[in-house]
Amino acid sequence: MLQQGQPESGQPLLTVHNPMGYPPKVSRKQPADRPASLDGKVVYLVDSRFDDSVELLKEVQAWFERNMPSVNVRIRQMANTYSKDDPQLWEEIKANGHAAIIGVGHCSTCAPAVTTHAITLETKYGVPTAAIHTEKFAKVVRSVAKMGGLSQQPLVFVPQPVMGKTSEELRAYVEGMDPINGKPVMREIIEALTLGLGSGEDAQFERSTPRHVEPDTEDNLHAAFLRNHWTDKLPIILPTDARVADMLAGTSRKPDEVVGHMQPTTNRGLWEYTVEKVAVNAVMAGASPEYFPIILALAAAQVSARGSTSSSAAAMAVVNGPIRGEIGMNCGVGALGPYSHANATIGRAFGLLSQNLQGGSVPGETFMGSLGNNYTYNNLTFAENEERSPWEPLHVQKGFDARTSTVSLFHGCRSTTFSLGLRKEYWREHVRDMLLGTDAITAPTLVLDPICARQFIDRGGFVKKQDLLNFIYETAQMPAGRYWDLQLVQNYIYPRATYGEEPMAGKLKAGKDELVHIFRPQDINVVVVGGESNGYWQIYGAHYRTTVSIDDWR
Repeated sequence: MLQQGQPESGQPLLTVHNPMGYPPKVSRKQPADRPASLDGKVVYLVDSRFDDSVELLKEVQAWFERNMPSVNVRIRQMANTYSKDDPQLWEEIKANGHAAIIGVGHCSTCAPAVTTHAITLETKYGVPTAAIHTEKFAKVVRSVAKMGGLSQQPLVFVPQPVMGKTSEELRAYVEGMDPINGKPVMREIIEALTLGLGSGEDAQFERSTPRHVEPDTEDNLHAAFLRNHWTDKLPIILPTDARVADMLAGTSRKPDEVVGHMQPTTNRGLWEYTVEKVAVNAVMAGASPEYFPIILALAAAQVSARGSTSSSAAAMAVVNGPIRGEIGMNCGVGALGPYSHANATIGRAFGLLSQNLQGGSVPGETFMGSLGNNYTYNNLTFAENEERSPWEPLHVQKGFDARTSTVSLFHGCRSTTFSLGLRKEYWREHVRDMLLGTDAITAPTLVLDPICARQFIDRGGFVKKQDLLNFIYETAQMPAGRYWDLQLVQNYIYPRATYGEEPMAGKLKAGKDELVHIFRPQDINVVVVGGESNGYWQIYGAHYRTTVSIDDWR
């Protein structure tokens, strides 16, 4: 006979914790008043400066010239990258214009930014604004508009891609149908700027995430976690009260203490999380309580391992200090592989807490990595082999005492070059070739087996780590013409250069064949790891973000 609290399957009902963070509070905003018509009005076309956006806006301008010549259309570029606010331009539009069209949002970070700028123009400057995006980002930008307090923000869509299309193809986009809304694109834009937007959807949230999931059987709970996108699609450990309590014993911090805030991409809205919420995700990853201070430090860094960038970035976490030996982290043979329980589960916990505590990581909605990145399964989490390194360890380089336990976070890991040792004659040229294979907007992080680290001393005389960093900086050069022709440089470096930011601006003065430095010297890093089975080494395109004390979270 079944006991009370047992379903027909015979499995007992379990109570487990909800792994999600707490959503931000969102207040509804008011849109700008609309003119009854655009006849005789000034309409600004705002170029977000991403991947040929301006080329599509030129076709919008040409449409107005052919079909509504009484409208005065002015194209303006944002002063910096799409991620930067441009109050000077907004003031100009407010003073001299009657409406604005901004675009094109066609990446996972520029689409939310374009939506946010449109909301700013609408609600802060009182300018009716329509945002143009490509179809791939419909769910993303609608979510951003809701979180931004203006769910009824006019969002118009054209096909993907915009980059590399001819003027004829882009003209067909403008004269064609919105693939999401099923209406003529230009009719949508005109109506967006001349018709009232209505009250929109109420998006006022309080701290609404429940502490527990509704009790259910073990099988049903596993299915629910999968269905709700709370896992990385690998099996998890269900976070029961007892397991979460065991994890919390790994720290002296109170369960309800706020650890930090996180979001999958800028403009999405910062979600909040506590020590207990981090513990829930650590349990799900299969981590042990003695690992918990590291996992809390990772959460406290507030750097997402599930960022929504369409470039498919991943994170890398490097642990330094005494805790490496205390919990048995691997810094030798196979350190970046799957064979260490500590390395594997700490890295997995970093990924799970990132996706759940930031409000989700769902492909097509809150994760837009075009290719995806296999590194995100455990986020390249390992310990540095300080004992076999010829230089000071990474955390000492970053200003920490050698006796302090820390974790350092890097972001990117989209490009990886690989080699064996340093040849006697052409090793400098080989290093240069590897650096040219590192994406130009991140930075090179050299990951060296101790054998190779000592070879850099033997071949180059780099007794001090800074000498090696200086060599990498000077070696990583290419002709200015080639540098500025890189698409990523055009998207992210060129706008900053035109805004006058150094050292980017100085490179604009270089002749086409003149060599320019690819990276900033302060962005280059070296980590020594490996078991000396051979002198292999890699260069990751990995941007250093921060180093956090683990001891603070014990």
